[in-house]
Amino acid sequence: MKRLSVKLKLTIWITLLMLLLVALVLGFMMALSSSVVAGHTYDRMTATVRDNLSGISKKDGVLSFREDFPFAQDGIYILVYNASGALLAGQPPLSFPAETEFENGAARAVEGTGSDYYVVDFWLPFGWEDGVWVRGVTAAPDTADVLDELALIAFLLLPLAAIVGGLGAYLLARSTFKPIDRMIRTVGEISEGRDLSRRIGLPSGRDELSRLGQAFDNMFARLETSFESEKQFTSDASHELRTPVAVILAQCEDARQNAQTPEQFTEAIEVIERQTKRMSDLISQLLQMTRLEQGTQRAAFEHADLSGLVEVVCAEQPKLPHNVTIQTDIQPDIEAWFDVTLMSRLLQNLINNAAQYGRENGHIWVTLRRAEEDLLLSVRDDGIGIPTDRMDKIWQRFYQVETSRGAGSGTGLGLTMVRQIAALHGGTVTVDSREGEGSCFTLRFPAMQQAEKNSKKNLLF
Repeated sequence: MKRLSVKLKLTIWITLLMLLLVALVLGFMMALSSSVVAGHTYDRMTATVRDNLSGISKKDGVLSFREDFPFAQDGIYILVYNASGALLAGQPPLSFPAETEFENGAARAVEGTGSDYYVVDFWLPFGWEDGVWVRGVTAAPDTADVLDELALIAFLLLPLAAIVGGLGAYLLARSTFKPIDRMIRTVGEISEGRDLSRRIGLPSGRDELSRLGQAFDNMFARLETSFESEKQFTSDASHELRTPVAVILAQCEDARQNAQTPEQFTEAIEVIERQTKRMSDLISQLLQMTRLEQGTQRAAFEHADLSGLVEVVCAEQPKLPHNVTIQTDIQPDIEAWFDVTLMSRLLQNLINNAAQYGRENGHIWVTLRRAEEDLLLSVRDDGIGIPTDRMDKIWQRFYQVETSRGAGSGTGLGLTMVRQIAALHGGTVTVDSREGEGSCFTLRFPAMQQAEKNSKKNLLF
């Protein structure tokens, strides 16, 4: 049995169960049929005797019978006895025991010589102390014919039940386990072809197999996202680290062969330090982006003062390139539900981007205000702006507008991370830019996140 499939085991089990059920029903019918036949015979015999009681009378001490009185009718013998038990009229069956006692109104079975009988007695009074016993006798019915018919029915019905039950069980099992076969086949194809984009694709439903298929699809989607993020991280890291590593190696080789004074060695070390810092920043941002994409780093939402955070981040900015200065317009006392670390990184990335592409002695305007249930955080500059044909590309990894005087000094990941952080907060980030006039990046997100809504809802109850 261990080697049999679940489908075959289920088919065998249902078939045997059907056979057992049919056998029990037939056994019950056989037992019931004997009782029904006996009860019918008792009723027929009792009714016959009762109907003929009125045909017996006694006048002037003489017992008389109706002219058409039936002493034998449809196998029922009607016998008349006096009070002492002497037979007055009628002829009993030859094997009927004459010593059978009288019981008024009681229909019962009596064992005779070679055969059994059913008997019923009625006392028919003609006065206070005078009367006769009227007895009905009939042979006990032979149920063998009925049992033979039921046996024939069983002989025909049991194989039919086995066939119908087995076929129905197989079709049911095949239909039930078809999604499982589909899952096994899809998982095998994914395993052989390493194609995580494949899905089982079962129709949505509430049954266990549909939910299992959806769980597998969700798992494959997460695995695909994880592997794609890993591939993306490996590809990005290997591509972007190639340049700083090459610069470091070239600088080391140049310093070893050509550097002769402390100033030359110092200059080489400064170049190596800058490239190393760039590599460190790049790896740090790549790791954080990968964690955000895979969901391994979750936003730690808390109720905090967003106005204060924006003021602190702007006030603590180091000297920006191109002598760019920051001006703020922050609506006070704006509190929201957000991740303080991620929101700080988002604002810092926007400020760095504005400074990198700003003009000499330019400005950066940071604005925060409330718009109904949403919050608007914008960073605007008066820099070089973004060409119209490149507006959609700025969100791509490592893309940098080449017309910037500072192009190449960043990692090209800042705006990509800004969009990720905005999405984690249930918001969006948009850009409005005109070439030669500057750009304005605006973050719009709800002040109250879903977690805070749920906590407040729980307080109400």
